[in-house]
Amino acid sequence: MLSLGIVGLPNVGKSTLFNALTSAGALVANYPFATIEPNTGVVEVPDSRLAAIASFVHPQRILPATVQFVDIAGLVKGASEGEGLGNQFLANIREVDAIVQVVRCFDDDDIQHVMGSVDPVRDRNVINTELALADLASMEKRLDKAQRAARTGEPQAKLEKALLERIVAALSDGIMARTVVPSDDELPLFRSFGLLTAKPTLYAANVHEDDLSTGNAHVERLRAALAADGEPAEIVIFSAKVEAELAELAVDDRAAFLDALGVHESGLDRLARAAYHLLGLQSYFTAGEKEVRAWTVHRGARAPEAAGVIHSDFEKGFIRAETVSYDDFVRLGGWKPAREQGLARAEGKEYVVQDGDVMLFRFNT
Repeated sequence: MLSLGIVGLPNVGKSTLFNALTSAGALVANYPFATIEPNTGVVEVPDSRLAAIASFVHPQRILPATVQFVDIAGLVKGASEGEGLGNQFLANIREVDAIVQVVRCFDDDDIQHVMGSVDPVRDRNVINTELALADLASMEKRLDKAQRAARTGEPQAKLEKALLERIVAALSDGIMARTVVPSDDELPLFRSFGLLTAKPTLYAANVHEDDLSTGNAHVERLRAALAADGEPAEIVIFSAKVEAELAELAVDDRAAFLDALGVHESGLDRLARAAYHLLGLQSYFTAGEKEVRAWTVHRGARAPEAAGVIHSDFEKGFIRAETVSYDDFVRLGGWKPAREQGLARAEGKEYVVQDGDVMLFRFNT
């Protein structure tokens, strides 16, 4: 399951967003470190294609793809040296697939800022600096060991030493580890390091509801800073307050509420789509009488790998996949007419799954 860590300085709206997304009841308070233990919640990824497929299959249940959100304790300057709840924060963030960095982009005298003023560029820099310092400390220790091991001439030790030297050099210059491009031989090592600054990052700009459709000067400053640093990160504009109100409404009333604010998607919808894009993910579907379900795979995944998402036995015993594109499935009205018109294809092990494919796997147990 895709895991996203919601991080940021204390008091920027992280827990309010988390509560709205998951209805998990995480503590929300107007003081630093209201979140101590990470709160975890699983939410459904909205996908209108599920209902369209189900209208022809009439399943007993519909199961969307899911995303796990982890609300992690607020970070402060000096966290890499143990300030605040730094050590705990850093341990928790190593476990997620990607980071959603919540940045405060609204002014409100009634809500204190831990650093005394609203400055999203400074806040982003504080968080990234602490992550880089934590990575640098751990990589320097590892490099020291690798250098000693490399003196023996052992090829793997020499490979690790060369990679670590490039990572340490980048981090020492204040550059995120994600900018270091490992070779094919180095890639397994690079992934094993668990580098905080190598994790893909989304920026969630928390604004007042009046700025939800347009953004504001704070958002533009953040956007300019990302561009100046050459960071290809996406900014998702949201309002934690609006998300909280939206979560309390009946499903049928939400669209009108969002329309009145000049937007057509909730923050969850936009965060989920942005996360899928960031991580190179896509959805395929299974459709039968028992259930219509969305499954998540990486772009470029072949059919056996997609089958393995359902169960490892499906991948091991894969024979073929009966496949129909979403557009053809809906246009024709389901499996039967798609088969009759020759649009249900038998795909083998080399087939690259496409976003929206409706698939039925054949396998040996």
